[in-house]
Amino acid sequence: MARRRFFVDSIRNGAAELRGDEARHLTRVLRVEAGQRFEISDNQHAYLAEIEEARGERVTFRVVEPIAAVPMPVRITLCAAIVKFDRFEWMIEKATELGVDSILPVEATRTEKGLFDASRKRSERWARIARESSQQSRRVQVPEILPAVRFERCLEQTADHRFFFDEAGAPPLLREIPAERSDSAALLIGPEGGWTDDERRLALASGWTPVSLGPLVLRAETAASAALAVVLNAWLE
Repeated sequence: MARRRFFVDSIRNGAAELRGDEARHLTRVLRVEAGQRFEISDNQHAYLAEIEEARGERVTFRVVEPIAAVPMPVRITLCAAIVKFDRFEWMIEKATELGVDSILPVEATRTEKGLFDASRKRSERWARIARESSQQSRRVQVPEILPAVRFERCLEQTADHRFFFDEAGAPPLLREIPAERSDSAALLIGPEGGWTDDERRLALASGWTPVSLGPLVLRAETAASAALAVVLNAWLE
């Protein structure tokens, strides 16, 4: 059974500590004791670590040895139109499990009114979801949740490969992934109701490649997960 992984703020002189809810979970739920081993990450590298002390809201670790990390084949920014928050949070969780590097929430023309402004109050919650999902999937780094932007600003996102997902007659994603692949990609996923003609025109004019995930209309969170899985597997070939 794989050891559980926790993120710590820093590791200094081979020592680290965990505080707050995660420390309470270890001490009160798991009832850990000195000498037990877990994995920890400082968001840069992962280590096998041994608990030195566990009391209340504070757990201290001693690093035992580094853990080799499996590098991701491509750095992906998921540019996702904001949908209802329960579904958007599900998207964050699954995108994190699939190895996304960063997530950029986007206000599209058909984004439900009020979600863009309300998203500013969700940043801490979304970051916590990404952190918890990173621990569950044993990532070394937590993906960055970027501040939400409007559609036109999103089109300025830089990447070696930029894919604009559109169900309106776009060619299949796999057909548009080039044989020569660089190490960064951006995926732009639309809102409920899809893109407007103006948004399609602007994306094309900004150099994004229109692609689809097949003939069926997918929910935004489903499309995001499917797109990430296809791109990651294409880069792993």
